[in-house]
Amino acid sequence: MSALLQRRGLLLWLATSSVSAQSWPARPLRLVVPYPTGGAADVASRLLAPELQRRLGQPVLVDNQPGADGNIGSAEVASATDGHTLLMGSVGTHVINPLLSRRLPYDPVKDFAPVCLVATVPLVLVMNPAVAQALGVRKLADLVHAAAAQPGRLHIASGGNGNPSHLAGELFKRLTQTYMLHFPYRSTASAQQDVIAGNMDLMFNSLPTALPQIKAGKLLALGVTSARRSPSLPDLPTVEEAGGPALKGYEASAWVGLFAPSNQPAEQLARLQRDSVASLAGTVLRERLTHRGMLVHGSGAASFAALIAAETEKWARVVRLSGIKVDR
Repeated sequence: MSALLQRRGLLLWLATSSVSAQSWPARPLRLVVPYPTGGAADVASRLLAPELQRRLGQPVLVDNQPGADGNIGSAEVASATDGHTLLMGSVGTHVINPLLSRRLPYDPVKDFAPVCLVATVPLVLVMNPAVAQALGVRKLADLVHAAAAQPGRLHIASGGNGNPSHLAGELFKRLTQTYMLHFPYRSTASAQQDVIAGNMDLMFNSLPTALPQIKAGKLLALGVTSARRSPSLPDLPTVEEAGGPALKGYEASAWVGLFAPSNQPAEQLARLQRDSVASLAGTVLRERLTHRGMLVHGSGAASFAALIAAETEKWARVVRLSGIKVDR
């Protein structure tokens, strides 16, 4: 009798879980982007949202909550308990900020459940064309030679201390054993503007942001930081390809991915993952993301969590060796 009751209880639990998964979401979902409009996380969210909406049967509303390098929006999602709030997180929110902040308002591991790696976002090493011409720089090897010959002569901009553009530059300098003066800006957009204006010599910037300026001839692209070439610029080599033995293994892509609060029920997380992966497998969405300079992934929770762990180990080493200190 006891065994029969246990089996009935199990069947009831499975039926209840199935109904719960099917009835969720019960209202519109809010997809928080912890950055301003126009960046990679924002673009990815706005392209993914309609596909998720079609599969989930409820509107997916993108809500930009910028501030503190992504910490404000991330903290809001971490504390959400309504079951209908998601986060488009990044390497910044879940790897870099935890390495640099003493007062992080959330725990990137305990407070979040990884759902799906949406895309990696290659950075691209760009120079002011006039500066490059004056130094005789036509390719990345020329830049390494110029930087080595004149330590401190070149000024490298970034989107701020601890920004992925900063860490990409620190990794580059460490591997090439060169010294360039670093100038952090409040955003990669403002840093890029000064590179174009000639106030700065070069920078690592996200490919989606730099791509229009590269195509317009306002920036000279020397290499992408991803492990493979970008379909957006197929003739541009990777930094590893163009840099020779010193830059073997160089890879410094950013990434964006979907997270839910850790209190999200397992059956809802499973549906989110299934529908996110299916959405990113669609030809139209993949083409739209690729057109904007992103490398689409659509991998599930387990491989996404493994990536976060590997990235944390990698960038912790760069932070330690370069002595980066940020008081956030």
